Amino acid sequence: MAIRQAAADFANLLNNCVFTDIQGQASDGETVIQQLLAEFARVRDQQAKIMVLGNGGSAAIASHVITDLRNVGGLCALTLHEAAPLTCFTNDFGYEQAFAKQITAFANPDDLLIAISSSGQSLNIVNAVLAANAKGLPVMTLSGFKADNPLRKLGRWNCWLDSSHYGMVELGHLFVLHHITDHLLRK
Repeated sequence: MAIRQAAADFANLLNNCVFTDIQGQASDGETVIQQLLAEFARVRDQQAKIMVLGNGGSAAIASHVITDLRNVGGLCALTLHEAAPLTCFTNDFGYEQAFAKQITAFANPDDLLIAISSSGQSLNIVNAVLAANAKGLPVMTLSGFKADNPLRKLGRWNCWLDSSHYGMVELGHLFVLHHITDHLLRK
């Protein structure tokens, strides 16, 4: 595929990005961004934390986003995939529960979770969101692939990209999160 066609396909993917709430009702993307910025301000004011998680490429996106949240937003932000705790929780509870057990152990209802899964089917990410919901945390999910993926139904805010191409979905998630964090520069 030519680079110009790939760029056009990516622009089309972003233009058709779908935001929904936990009931599956469509939400306006700009409204979602404003709500998330208000959540970031609340997190900062309450001295809470933002946890961002994903696997593989999505974990790299999580690391990038927490850097921006810390540097640009002055927020307490962290990932849950640091090697030592992740391997400890994986060893003790299995990989499917590794993030969920960490959230159960130290997340507070004032915290915010951002969960990224290209397919929306990664059980460890889905279980983490279920654990966060059980503790009352507000959650944003980012997924792609199938419209009925399980992750897409679990967040207060859900961002879905209609593509089964990992690279496009991962870049789209990074773009959406970067677009949101770029607003922190204007505050």
